[in-house]
Amino acid sequence: MPDPKELNGFAVDLGGTKTAAARILDGQIADRVVAPTDGNAAPGNQVDAMAILLKSIGYHSGDRLGVAITGRVDSSGMWHAINQTTLAKVRDVPLAKNIADAIGPATVANDAAVATLAEAKLGSGRGCENFGYITVSTGVGGGLFLGGRLHQSANGLAGHIGFSSSSLGTEMCGSGRRSTVESVASGNAIARAAAAAGHNGLDARDVFERANSGDEWAVALVDRSARAVSDLCADLTTVLGLEVVALGGGIGMADGYLENVQKHLAKLPQLFQPKLTHSSLGHDAPLLGALLMTWHEV
Repeated sequence: MPDPKELNGFAVDLGGTKTAAARILDGQIADRVVAPTDGNAAPGNQVDAMAILLKSIGYHSGDRLGVAITGRVDSSGMWHAINQTTLAKVRDVPLAKNIADAIGPATVANDAAVATLAEAKLGSGRGCENFGYITVSTGVGGGLFLGGRLHQSANGLAGHIGFSSSSLGTEMCGSGRRSTVESVASGNAIARAAAAAGHNGLDARDVFERANSGDEWAVALVDRSARAVSDLCADLTTVLGLEVVALGGGIGMADGYLENVQKHLAKLPQLFQPKLTHSSLGHDAPLLGALLMTWHEV
């Protein structure tokens, strides 16, 4: 693992709504370009879009490159979309090979996993042996840094903590499981719950604005999301002995959300309360983490 000041190369972060590419110098984002992600595009077109972004910031084939991807990436570099509503045409795609053939050699990993690595090495989890990262946004994702290493599995599922169960859930999750944390706490879940309560056409941002204005129904939906994330923090701490949990994502970083999660955690015995903090790297975390993953000693 390099010293942060020696972290140089290129990174791509392909998310469900946008794709970013960056040139990283001395551990800092030196240049960044962003374009919308076409969720209905074929995987080959997704790779072509990455190539265009990288070329615009000076990438040449053979430069050190890390790629962060939404979805599941197994140890052979195969890409699988757990939630088919986000990336409709992603099924068993040999993404690492496709990128190597069309762009250049690259390390490919899940976006939340590499964000976890970046936070553990460079951000909010620095110095922790056992650290958890939860991103609450359109969905709920995250990752685990255990015993001083990023926790991974051969099938690429490890760290998809949003698909764990929530006692508050009743709805089907995009993963195919019912009553998950994502089905309760995510932006999509908040918007669905608002519509079910008769407030149609609102997204999670709108619901948060209504909650900040004191609308009781909106306050209740945001509080329900925070409680589900609080329960997840406590469960992970119980099983894994987490010292710190960092929240990221548009909802996780929203004003007052962390304090709401902390309010629910505070009702539990101290033993089940990790230190709760915000992501310190924000949108840079997947890009920095993707490049960090190109070193094998992770």
